[in-house]
Amino acid sequence: MQMAKVQHRASLAAVISCGLLLSACQTAGVSGVPIDRSAGSAANIDSLNAVIEANPRDAAAYNTRGIAYGQAGRFNNALEDFNTALRLAPDSFQAYANRALVHRRMGNTQAAVSDYSSALRIKPDYDVALVGRGNAYRTLGRNDLALADFNAAIAIDSSNARAFHNRGLIFQAQGQHARAVEDFATAIGLDPNAAEPYIARGVSYLALNDPKAAFSDLSDAVNRDKRSAVAWANRGLALELLGKPTDARRSFNRALGIDPSNEIARDGIGRLDRGG
Repeated sequence: MQMAKVQHRASLAAVISCGLLLSACQTAGVSGVPIDRSAGSAANIDSLNAVIEANPRDAAAYNTRGIAYGQAGRFNNALEDFNTALRLAPDSFQAYANRALVHRRMGNTQAAVSDYSSALRIKPDYDVALVGRGNAYRTLGRNDLALADFNAAIAIDSSNARAFHNRGLIFQAQGQHARAVEDFATAIGLDPNAAEPYIARGVSYLALNDPKAAFSDLSDAVNRDKRSAVAWANRGLALELLGKPTDARRSFNRALGIDPSNEIARDGIGRLDRGG
């Protein structure tokens, strides 16, 4: 029995070591691609259509409607509006950054980097573009460039929670979990209602072999976002490490109810079944 427990804990340690990158990437949906469905409502778009019909050379109106189209998932329409806005106002750094965000959502990461860079040539201290480009670089695996952008954003605005959170994800991916925890803590202090930094810090606490702290953070995360499969799955890991298999199973099952493909939860259920 004791040998089985030792083997089970060793298996968990391997899971945590190998699974961290997946967990970090899954929390990153956090990080800079906000969704506001009300902005993309049909009523809002109709009202913006009327504004543009009355003012067909108003670059700001096209930019605003482009944002609405982007939130509605109408990416091609959004790109058309941002293109028009930039023809009318070539120095609109906001339009470049907004178009970059749509490119990121479409998976056109290199195009996003180009647009963020254009925005920064016009306004070098535009922290929104720095954080956005940093996330795009992170997607491309260019963590060195991403880290430089997040550092620059923090130097410009030390209250930028997104910059701290995303820099923490870089440290996490590099295995620098103590530094990651510090950045996630700062992000939480600046934006205590966001679930993502709690998830990310919980993942790093698991890597630091502190399941009690991880459980606390991941519980805070699911209280803020009950639909986060990543939070529930990692909470299950923390409970498993704390020797609470029944509660761990509940968390794993919650994760699978949200996302049946969640590997952390599926593997966790498998371990618990074998252990039972």
